[in-house]
Amino acid sequence: MAAQIRAAVEAGEYATTSEAVRDAVRLWSDRRQTRANDLERMQQAWDAGKASGSAGEADFKALRQEARQRLAELHDDCDR
Repeated sequence: MAAQIRAAVEAGEYATTSEAVRDAVRLWSDRRQTRANDLERMQQAWDAGKASGSAGEADFKALRQEARQRLAELHDDCDR
């Protein structure tokens, strides 16, 4: 990793290795925050779904048939 940072500095992508490291840490921090935000939204969606009650029994055969039909329609649209 250190060699990659030095290469980026030598290529002129960064003025110093410290600048490259700061950029990497900033990207890492942003990615962590994005993951935390995504997790929070998923938790909220899960809670909302649980609070909405049961959707009843699922007919998986009918669901598969509907999904296949939709997929076939998408393929038909792409072929035109």
